[in-house]
Amino acid sequence: MNFKKHRQKVSGLAIILVILFPFAFLLMLSVGRRWPYPALAPQEWSLSNWLAIGGAQGGLGKSLLLSLALSFSIATVATFGSFWVSKQVAYHRHRSRWLAVAYLPYVFAPVILAACLQYFFIRAGLSGRFEGVALAQLFITFPYGLIFFASFWTERMLSLEQLIATLGGNTWQAYTRVLLPVAKGALLACFFQIFLISWFEYGLTTLIGVGKVQTLTLKVFQYVNEANIFFAALASCLLAAPPIVLLWVNKRFVFSKII
Repeated sequence: MNFKKHRQKVSGLAIILVILFPFAFLLMLSVGRRWPYPALAPQEWSLSNWLAIGGAQGGLGKSLLLSLALSFSIATVATFGSFWVSKQVAYHRHRSRWLAVAYLPYVFAPVILAACLQYFFIRAGLSGRFEGVALAQLFITFPYGLIFFASFWTERMLSLEQLIATLGGNTWQAYTRVLLPVAKGALLACFFQIFLISWFEYGLTTLIGVGKVQTLTLKVFQYVNEANIFFAALASCLLAAPPIVLLWVNKRFVFSKII
């Protein structure tokens, strides 16, 4: 029995090490300065890369703020917009048809979708602009919200709305006092998911932004193409930070309440 417990502990520790290794390796590279072949590790260690985030070198600080603003904006608009529209779709007599339409943006890869939309964005003067990238990302995040909330609007929700109307409540009161509180967990989960979709999006941002909207994801690929492994690792650490925080928040405040 003791041998079995010991083996389980060793297995659990091995799994944890395998999961944490990529993060530890990136963190190590982010503080490295010189790594000549065939050395097994960087020859110099410094925090100068991290201290340069707020400076002009590399533009990482600006890209971080840009990515945060873009992802938070998209997550907010797409989550609450799709929540309201999904109700209209769920109770529509052609519900299945509208949901089928919501799946269409995922038939194509984001790059192909961006290529199809690029002409119209150029004509509208939105190519290479923050607003254009945000609008382009709504083409893949808003339908996701519709699909996500499709199962929320059940007969129970309809009965609650009818009960509120019977008691003299209006639509605003139904949303603020009943529907939104009931949907709090679903709204947070959808917000986190859409934030991550926008945060890691590359294809649409590259083509519609034409390299002018430098999100953190684009910065990672830029440093990789330049063979700048230390700044690529630093950008990757910054790119991984918000998902880790959201994962913790989701586990701590959302998932714990659901179970």
